[in-house]
Amino acid sequence: MVVQRALVDAHLQRWMESLPKGTLYEPMAYLLSLPAKRVRPVLTVMGCELFGGHGKDVLDEAVAIELFHNFTLMHDDIMDASPLRRGRPTVHAKWDVNTAILSGDAMLVKAYQLMGANAEVLSIFNRHAIEVCEGQQLDMDFERRDIVSLSDYAAMIRLKTAVLLACALRIGACKAGAPLDDQERISSFGENLGLAFQLRDDLLDAFGDDDRTGKVSGGDLRNGKKTWLLIRGLELEQHLGRNVLMDQLRLPSVQRDAKLMVQALREYGVEREAEIEVARLEGIAFAQLDDLDGPGRSTEDLRILANALRARVS
Repeated sequence: MVVQRALVDAHLQRWMESLPKGTLYEPMAYLLSLPAKRVRPVLTVMGCELFGGHGKDVLDEAVAIELFHNFTLMHDDIMDASPLRRGRPTVHAKWDVNTAILSGDAMLVKAYQLMGANAEVLSIFNRHAIEVCEGQQLDMDFERRDIVSLSDYAAMIRLKTAVLLACALRIGACKAGAPLDDQERISSFGENLGLAFQLRDDLLDAFGDDDRTGKVSGGDLRNGKKTWLLIRGLELEQHLGRNVLMDQLRLPSVQRDAKLMVQALREYGVEREAEIEVARLEGIAFAQLDDLDGPGRSTEDLRILANALRARVS
């Protein structure tokens, strides 16, 4: 994982240094310079290496995946009116909304410039990129809906978060000439890993240690964000004939008692159910890696990265 990260970082740095001067490009370099794990581009390199390819041969595509991811972040921050990204001012806060929109658009164009050399790779990217946009739209639609089911939420998260991990791995595998059935397996690994990652993130937001995560627990609950936890909690609350969560949601967000909501989720058994679901998704993901292991092929690097994601606390 360290070797692949070094390859990605060096190539991304060269790319940033090649950017023209000017206000259109400065926000790109700024956002890309913020602390980040580079999970998606590293997965692209690993997906290529797993099937006998050379990591250096897929670096343009890896950087393109990272550019696309950051393009979505730049625009998502505008939609969410977020003042901070990774502890630093968001692009629209540091410059202005119009600059952030245009710079994000240009970053998307730059991603396509890097991704467009191989028609098969470009087709994979196109399919997953539009799915990410569909997921973001669903997420915004959910804000206006009173009822969202767990299946609705899973479908949204699959599109908004998980498919880009699948895309990164599949592009790497494609560049290495992997058979289609192996591309499907590595894609399934990425998708289920992404679903598990998001649910684990929801768990951290509600039940994490504030000192370890650096965030005040229950922030999503206080904001009424329709996560897996809140959706399941409301389902169980109705079944149990209780109304702790619903009563809190009827209040303005600034008046909601997040600790009381977290306590209710624990009492309803939602925390345990979510942990079981995370384990189920991770089990599906790792089963795909088991099928891919074989003579001359090792999934060890992917397992190390996946376990690092499982162990994250912030």
